[in-house]
Amino acid sequence: MAEDNLAADAITEGLETRFIGQRVLYYSSLTSTMVVAKREAQAGAVEGTVIIADEQTGGRGRLKRAWLTPRGNLALSLILYPSLSYLSSLMMLASLAVVHTIETVTGLKPQIKWPNDVLVNGRKVSGILIENDVQGSTVNYTIIGIGMNVNLKLADVPDIQTIATSLTTELGRDVSRLTVIRRLLVEMEKLYLALLAGGSIYEEWRDRLVTLGQKVRATDGETTNEGIAESVARDGSLLLRGSDGSLTRIVAGDVTLRG
Repeated sequence: MAEDNLAADAITEGLETRFIGQRVLYYSSLTSTMVVAKREAQAGAVEGTVIIADEQTGGRGRLKRAWLTPRGNLALSLILYPSLSYLSSLMMLASLAVVHTIETVTGLKPQIKWPNDVLVNGRKVSGILIENDVQGSTVNYTIIGIGMNVNLKLADVPDIQTIATSLTTELGRDVSRLTVIRRLLVEMEKLYLALLAGGSIYEEWRDRLVTLGQKVRATDGETTNEGIAESVARDGSLLLRGSDGSLTRIVAGDVTLRG
C-alpha cells in the first residue's frame, strides 16, 4: 500500500491554501468525521477546519445510508461559514473538487451522477454529504463531508463490487491518500474563492453530469418519478421530462440511471 502519513502537520506543511486545511484535526479512528466537525463548528472553529479519520466506523452518506471507510480510504469533513446565497452551489463545488483531484492525481476521467456522486467507469468512487445549520437567513455553519474509495480492495467487500470502485482498482496500483487530500483541499478552496468572487461553477458541474439525457428514476421518500433527465437548474435541481411531456423539478432524492 502507498505510504501514507495523514498526521495534521503532513497535510498542512507547505499547503498552498489561504485557510482551507490550514487547521486539521486527525484521528486514527472515529465513528464519524461529521459528528466531530459539528461539535467543532458549534464551538466556533476557524473556517476551513478539516476533520480527517484514518478509519470511520459509523460513517453515513446521503439519505442516511451507511458509508464504508476502512483504513486505506479517505474520510474528511470541512467546516465553512458561507452566506445563504452560496448554499445551493456547495454540492457542485464539492463534487467538482473531487473530480478535479482525481483527474490531477490519477489521470482517470470521473463523471458526476446527480446531484453529487462521483463515478469512474460507471461505478461510485466518492460520496458527498452536506449539512447546513440555518436560522432564518443566517447560516451558522456548513459541513461538507467527503468519502472517497482510494485504496479499497473490492474483493474485501463483495457486496458493493457491482456498484462501487476505487482508485486502486481502476489504476491497478495504490495511491497516496496524502497526495489526494492535499490536492482536494487546494481544489476546494480554489472553487470556493471563485464563488465568493462572483464566479459561477454551475456550467462546469452541469457539463460533467452523466445523468443528463438519460432515462432515470428519481425517488424521494415515497414519491417516484421516471423520465428523461432533461436539464438542471442553476439551484442544482433536476428537471425530469415525463413520458406525457410534463416537466418535474426534483430538488432532492435518489436517482437511478435506467439505461
